[in-house]
Amino acid sequence: LADRLEARSQDGYLWDMQAWYGGDINKLWLKTEGEGGFGRSPEDAEFQALYSRAISPWFNFQTGLRYDVRPTPERTHFVLGIQGLLPYVFELDAAAFLSNKGDLTGRFEFEYDQLITQRLFLQPRIAVNLAAQDIPELRIGSGLSSMEAGVRLRYEFRREFAPYVGINWGRKLGATADFARAADESPGGWNFVLGVRTWF
Repeated sequence: LADRLEARSQDGYLWDMQAWYGGDINKLWLKTEGEGGFGRSPEDAEFQALYSRAISPWFNFQTGLRYDVRPTPERTHFVLGIQGLLPYVFELDAAAFLSNKGDLTGRFEFEYDQLITQRLFLQPRIAVNLAAQDIPELRIGSGLSSMEAGVRLRYEFRREFAPYVGINWGRKLGATADFARAADESPGGWNFVLGVRTWF
């Protein structure tokens, strides 16, 4: 599933993809996401390989490894997470990451598909990143480090192919924003997005 393959008006491009293999109870789950500017190497790129086990009809417990190719220096993380559907069909993907350098971080992502017609969907999405400590070499501050909120309007020409347009707001917060300003970078802003959701 390529949940998001998109171009952004300010930040360049982004990908967010998942694949899985197995039965109803046990699965191998692979994830990758990242972003960067057009014509440049990705600024962020990560890959996860997880063992996933169903713990209810709606939720899967996941554990495994995450490897960050970007930003440098590279990191390997131990992962503990949960993925599934909250009441009223809110999709949740939450995980804690402990790196080989002892850094503890967390991520929470929420999505909701609002059916407008049989083919047209409105998808609000919120993502939050946290850190238990400052990580100066990665320019991440402790506490609530960054947040994104957006909405995408998707049309399914087929179930497997759905282009979308949307708007997205993202911002680095607290000490993470201070690190960005010190490097003469913007802590965040608005983006118009254009992309496609596809699966096979």
